[in-house]
Amino acid sequence: MTQRRAWTEMPPAAGAFVMATGILSVGLHLTDFEPLSRIALAVAGVVWVLLAVDFATRLLWDHSRWETESDTPPALTAVAATTVLGTRITLLGWHAVAVGLLVIAALVWPVLLVSVLRHWNRRMPGAAFLVCVSTQGLAVLGSTLALAHAADWLMPAALIFFILGVILYAAAFTHFDFTQIWKGAGDQWVAAGAVAISTLTASKLTAWPHWTGNSHNALRVVTLVLLTITLLAYAVLLIAEIIRYRPGYDIRRWATVFPLGMTAVATLSTGAVVEVTWLHSLGKVLLAFATAVWILVAVEWAVSTRMGRTPVA
Repeated sequence: MTQRRAWTEMPPAAGAFVMATGILSVGLHLTDFEPLSRIALAVAGVVWVLLAVDFATRLLWDHSRWETESDTPPALTAVAATTVLGTRITLLGWHAVAVGLLVIAALVWPVLLVSVLRHWNRRMPGAAFLVCVSTQGLAVLGSTLALAHAADWLMPAALIFFILGVILYAAAFTHFDFTQIWKGAGDQWVAAGAVAISTLTASKLTAWPHWTGNSHNALRVVTLVLLTITLLAYAVLLIAEIIRYRPGYDIRRWATVFPLGMTAVATLSTGAVVEVTWLHSLGKVLLAFATAVWILVAVEWAVSTRMGRTPVA
């Protein structure tokens, strides 16, 4: 396979790389590792552009393949990756670019979501939770822009998407094949990542100064409850990984790194909003672990590529 074909034939799951790298960039920014954060952002941005070109090329000139791939949950990584990248770009102050990414994600989201939901099976892998992740991604980016005073009206919209994301999580939960916890190739972690990004959304909603009194208190409780669920899910999946070690590179391992990073960022954000110092310390530890796993998966990918193995789609 030529180098050009290697990136023009990447499966939809490749979007998880942008999600994983982008959320690590956010976490590194929150913990004052700005140079590393910007490097991660640059890497995520370059891969996002390649994937966007590939997405558009298939839509315009290979429509049958685009339709086939748009039916699968990994297709929603296109939306999630765009919103994660937009969230980090917002933190740079590049609001116009972030708004543009939000518009792109919002236009693609309903098309892919409906297509995926129409083709759900009775028992699904962890990628099924991407219906929640993509929806909450829109909420996170919208609320981040609102908190940056780029568009205040986006905060009520973020609340609506947050509620819809929670509903979609419940729907995905009923379709999830729980044996994936023990035998999944990496995307089983999205079950935790979806709760983590919901927690991040809730923390940003809580931070909105215009919601006070009972509204603020209710959001604060919801944020803490979701963070507790996130950490419990994280612990269960980590124990399962230790008991049933699954070595070797699989592209779905980027769907492991993303929830690890998202859990760290959600913990950091929650700690700041509810003013609990030890949550910040925990978030830094979780971020260090997520970064280490990113490096491990990247090394495994490099070794796999050098040995001429085709990554699993």
